[in-house]
Amino acid sequence: MEKSVIQVRELTKKFGSFTAVDHIGFDVYKGEIFGFLGANGAGKTTAMRMICGLLTPTSGEVKVLGLNIATQTDTIKRQIGYMSQKFSLYDGLTVRENVRFYGGIYGMRGKQLQQKIDELADKLGLEDKIDQQVKSLPLGWKQKLAFLVAIQHDPKVVFLDEPTGGVDPITRRQFWELIYEAAERGITVFVTTHYMDEAEYCDRVCIMVDGHVAALDRPEHLRHKMKKETMHEVFYQLARAAQRRD
Repeated sequence: MEKSVIQVRELTKKFGSFTAVDHIGFDVYKGEIFGFLGANGAGKTTAMRMICGLLTPTSGEVKVLGLNIATQTDTIKRQIGYMSQKFSLYDGLTVRENVRFYGGIYGMRGKQLQQKIDELADKLGLEDKIDQQVKSLPLGWKQKLAFLVAIQHDPKVVFLDEPTGGVDPITRRQFWELIYEAAERGITVFVTTHYMDEAEYCDRVCIMVDGHVAALDRPEHLRHKMKKETMHEVFYQLARAAQRRD
């Protein structure tokens, strides 16, 4: 039996009379790459923020690593990584300073932190740029650096909110190679994306429509069940039923 590391039960978020997320539920398993998909306004970012502990649910329950996100948030945050949709490093700090800053937040010190700085610089080929401000780096390098910083403390789960937005196809592929490496190390990856080809890279995908879970399965199973050749076609058919409009 696979071990569930994220449990979502009847999760709901209302903003006044508007229900952004409506009684959703699912499990995410250890070492899985779990894709969380949905058009703008579908509720995926709101749901992800609740699962991370960044937003308080109206009702429902979320457990991450067996801990209740509502009452044990601080304990959970030390065991997860998070990369926001907007670039999450500090442009005015150098690469080295960013790694030190975030490593310090996660309790890394001394030789452990210096070793991590050296590892990240070597992995990205940034040895000659380690003391340059992050704002001088190309976007693709920034995104890859932000991901590696988010997992430098070896979290059990990492949340990625549209991490490849705005980067070129080659960089996207390189980014997904980093995701695969993390999953092989046993890190569970919870990733949102609006690139449907990236859904094919996930072990399972959950597709949100109008605040509900419209589909949840392995990509190949969804294609087979819906008699579609690509995940883009699967998504388009499900999204056509959406009542919400931007």
